[in-house]
Amino acid sequence: MRALVVDDEVSLGDLLQMALRYEGWDVKTATGGQQALTIARQFKPDVVVLDVMMPDLDGMEVLHRLRSEGDVPVLFLTAKDSLDDRIAGLTAGGDDYVTKPFSLEEVVARLRGLIRRSSRIVSDAVDPELRVGDLLLNEESYEVSRGDTPIELTATEFELLRYLMRNPRRVLSKAQILDRVWSYDFGGRSSIVEIYISYLRKKIDSIGQPMIHTVRGVGYLIKPANS
Repeated sequence: MRALVVDDEVSLGDLLQMALRYEGWDVKTATGGQQALTIARQFKPDVVVLDVMMPDLDGMEVLHRLRSEGDVPVLFLTAKDSLDDRIAGLTAGGDDYVTKPFSLEEVVARLRGLIRRSSRIVSDAVDPELRVGDLLLNEESYEVSRGDTPIELTATEFELLRYLMRNPRRVLSKAQILDRVWSYDFGGRSSIVEIYISYLRKKIDSIGQPMIHTVRGVGYLIKPANS
């Protein structure tokens, strides 16, 4: 999936870019409307995250010009949260609307929804199965198995495993995991990550050779057994 994130707050654009790249998306950012249009013509994104208030062209004008060239889904991201602002954004042709401050999880979930509803993406474009070694996770059916053994996971365990499996052989810090799986709902307490990693190990590594590994002082990673 290709996403274009447009926001004149550089730090916010970088944060969204990082979150979407963790999801496996190809992401580009723009800090202004004119730049966004130039990148969109070259990059041809599958979805656009678009700020409303920008110094050159505002989000409404950018949306108007995007619509004149195609039907890419657009998620408005803005500090404006009145009902009139929401109606204006959606009436102008926006597909969804999220206000600042926002949850990264919410933005990612809404973008997934836009992609699913978009006629631009063929139904088989996204493979719902993640595989690492003999471990298989289906994002649509929420089924997990290792070899021929099904594994029952709670919703949080499933999200944690999905995040690890989307980043095989990549060390993920506790802070990254907290942000992705819990959105800091636990006040940034890293102990919750350790607890749920231990839950996954009991359910996954007990079936065969260990797959979930600790890199001391850095974080955790998953990789095929004996590799």
